[in-house]
Amino acid sequence: MTSNIDQLKRRTRADYPYLLQYRTRWTDNDMYHHMNNSIYNFLYDSVINTYLIEHCGLSPSSSSQYGMVVHSHNDYFASISFPACAELALRVNRIGNSSVTYEIALFEKGHVPVKSVGEFIQVFVDRDTARPNPKGMDAKMRQGLERLLVPAYQSKL
Repeated sequence: MTSNIDQLKRRTRADYPYLLQYRTRWTDNDMYHHMNNSIYNFLYDSVINTYLIEHCGLSPSSSSQYGMVVHSHNDYFASISFPACAELALRVNRIGNSSVTYEIALFEKGHVPVKSVGEFIQVFVDRDTARPNPKGMDAKMRQGLERLLVPAYQSKL
């Protein structure tokens, strides 16, 4: 039987419908000369919000809803360090009424193996109340997120 970690280690760019490049910075490195763990979360949040702004109608200063992160974790398989170009790959593994589960992989440009795979869960809340809307997330948001939904994963839940 294959473990979940083994499955994640076999991820390729083809497993993700959205890809965003990020040029690492000298300040991303820690004292061990690889990208600091906190930067991974920064990058994961950035690729998600870039997609939401570009494809789901999110306007950070004026949208009636925004995604609040309620869970995150990351599995690290190999390091990346400055100077390198990270490729952040994004997919959606589950969409609920007001929540979405993202899977984000970090690859290094020019290298095949995945460096890390993380998960973020967001709950979309009303800007005024910071509570989930009983009607769920906005229709445009849902449509944009559905373009990243991995049906094979959804059926295994």
